[in-house]
Amino acid sequence: MRIKPLSPEEMTPEQAEVWAGICGDRPSPAGPFNAWLASPELARRAASLGAHVRLHTSLEPRLSELAILVTARHWNCQTEWSLHEPFARQAGLDQEVIDALNHKIVPQFSQDDEAVVYAFCRQALEQGQVEDAVFARCRDALGQAGVTELTVLIGYYCLVALSLNVFRVPLPQGAEATLEGAEVY
Repeated sequence: MRIKPLSPEEMTPEQAEVWAGICGDRPSPAGPFNAWLASPELARRAASLGAHVRLHTSLEPRLSELAILVTARHWNCQTEWSLHEPFARQAGLDQEVIDALNHKIVPQFSQDDEAVVYAFCRQALEQGQVEDAVFARCRDALGQAGVTELTVLIGYYCLVALSLNVFRVPLPQGAEATLEGAEVY
């Protein structure tokens, strides 16, 4: 890791307060949060946005986790992928879909909402925009709020992936690296 993780004794009072808030909202503070503590207010706001887009939107967890995996694969982000692959499985995403994403193969979806979320994510990430037909299909499947939440979810996990990769944040102890062809820090 390019930024030394801070122990609680090394944190400023503001950093310690932010860290306590981050740890209170998550099963584990794994991820970019320790790196973000260099700017405590940024860490607080980013963690708040992350908790919202991952846990408090109209998107089914299966679709949120699909979008997160597509984003992690796009950025070749080992830590993001390896942390979220089990969540995707728990949320009901088929293992065949997960494996296809991991190997950069277009998955065969059994559910239409997954196919449209995948198409939306791929276009947003690869083209920086989404074609009208894909946008309309996604809006029909998820509603306007869902399309907005999906767009912000993708953007947030781009921020996470970029932070994890730039700061070379390693997997937490005990986690297995499962993303093919991505660096392990």
